[in-house]
Amino acid sequence: MVLDIIYIIVGIALVLWGADRMTDGAVSIAHRLRIPQIVIGLTIVALGTSMPELCISLVSALKGTSDLAVGNVVGSNIFNTLLIVGVAALVTPITILRSTVTKDMPWSVLAGILLIALCIDNKISRLDAFILVAVFLFFLVYTLWQAKKGKPEGPAKEAVEDTPVWKSTFFILLGLACLIFGSNLFVNSATDVARALNVSDAVIGLTIVAGGTSLPELATSAVAAKKGQSAIAIGNVIGSNVYNVLLILGLTGIVCPMETNGITMYDYGLMTLSMILLWLFSFTRFKVERWEGFVLTAIFIAYMGWLIYNAVSPASVPAVAQ
Repeated sequence: MVLDIIYIIVGIALVLWGADRMTDGAVSIAHRLRIPQIVIGLTIVALGTSMPELCISLVSALKGTSDLAVGNVVGSNIFNTLLIVGVAALVTPITILRSTVTKDMPWSVLAGILLIALCIDNKISRLDAFILVAVFLFFLVYTLWQAKKGKPEGPAKEAVEDTPVWKSTFFILLGLACLIFGSNLFVNSATDVARALNVSDAVIGLTIVAGGTSLPELATSAVAAKKGQSAIAIGNVIGSNVYNVLLILGLTGIVCPMETNGITMYDYGLMTLSMILLWLFSFTRFKVERWEGFVLTAIFIAYMGWLIYNAVSPASVPAVAQ
């Protein structure tokens, strides 16, 4: 058990480090090819930040633990919306960009509703997966179109270091190797821990796996909030919710259709309702106050407590309807 926990920590560290290296290399090459900054930010960088969830979900599905794969995405979105935004607002009230409220949040809510509709039969078929990817492609084209015609909000992006092509290519290959090895190590160890504790793959995916892949966003958003620069960080967190559902589950489902018996409608519902709640909080004055951050964080703690209670005393809890 102790060794498995160490492997989990090492695995997530490799996945996160590998995603950073792979993204750095891809961004550097994209700049050399004179790809516009807007396109790089909305595609390469955004996908790079979602690589941990993508690799872990894909490896989980291929190894037959589809509840871990779907739980990772659903749990990550819950972490992002409730805990990350909630903690950031508790540090200091945060102002959210108008574009995040009017463009990203509605897409995040739509993605959640679409996932609920597709998972009513407790599976993500290849047809379901193609629908998710098709909606994602429409979202990407729409976002690129909006970004090109609009004025940039927030601070300008930092200049990218002029890295040699060979070094950028090496970073991409090294990052990919770390992602693959780290994902396998992480999934195998998390599955072993779940079996040892007699806990379902779904609960492990919704808690340990989702929390591990969301740690960088949590740290970044809390620091940014303290410095008064949380608008961009929160926007990226909300945007990643769309990528998680539409792209990650879409690509994973195309490669390997998944059964989702362990993920309940309560889990899907909380993911979507938490996004709606945040949208309501921020829509009034494009701001999330401390008390609203407390509400978001309290809901997250209550949900984690409910998951843990169900996991440790299943006999005392009535079966949850799917």
